[in-house]
Amino acid sequence: MWQNKFKHVHLSLYIFVIVKCRMAHKMESMAKKMFKGILVAELMGVFGAYFLFNKMNTSQDFRQTMSKKFPFILEVYYKAIEQSGMYEIRRQDQEKWMNSKN
Repeated sequence: MWQNKFKHVHLSLYIFVIVKCRMAHKMESMAKKMFKGILVAELMGVFGAYFLFNKMNTSQDFRQTMSKKFPFILEVYYKAIEQSGMYEIRRQDQEKWMNSKN
């Protein structure tokens, strides 16, 4: 009789361990998917910032568009450029835009 109880407890414990292992595997799989999603989002952000910086760095017309639509982003660009010692870009842009208004 105690052998039947032992088999029942042993079987219950075995099922419990299998269920827990499967749940742990699913959680690990979900964590990997979340990590990959976060990594992809970060990479998209880095490449997007690089593209935006490169476009602003090479096109004065694009900087003018940015000054109208997103002036705070253009200000960040100017501050980054000025940190490297290139103060003339902001001045050149302002001169060109003032001359185009006249």
